Amino acid sequence: MSAPNPTETTPQTPPLTPEQLAEIREQERKQKQMMAGIIAIVVLLVALLGVAIYFLLQPATPTDKIRDVFIIVVALETLVIGVALIVLVVQLASLINLLQNEVRPILHATSETVNTLRGTAEFLGENVVEPVIKLNGYLAGLKRMLELLGVKPK
Repeated sequence: MSAPNPTETTPQTPPLTPEQLAEIREQERKQKQMMAGIIAIVVLLVALLGVAIYFLLQPATPTDKIRDVFIIVVALETLVIGVALIVLVVQLASLINLLQNEVRPILHATSETVNTLRGTAEFLGENVVEPVIKLNGYLAGLKRMLELLGVKPK
């Protein structure tokens, strides 16, 4: 192996246009804003959780009413999840129907087409290409024979 020659130039990427640089800066700015927003939301949730725990630990807090509200919220959330699961099952059934009734016939037709093309290629190879190759071989032999006999110049 030879060491790379320092005089050889390595391919460099073309310089970015001002529009491309501005677009890259804009994307970076948006990413920074999104990260700052996510961090702010997490900090706010932790603070709210701390405040909620503080107030729930007070002796005069009616925790039974809060418990009842949370039970209702969990029941509603379970209802929403159940509806989402039903929608998911319906979509899955639709996808299975699509695969069975539309994609499978397309794959079958494609397979038939490939088999037909394979047969055509074999037919052309046997009936067109082989005779042409043999003819070229005979003509090359005839040409060489004529060159050796001196009838045709080299």
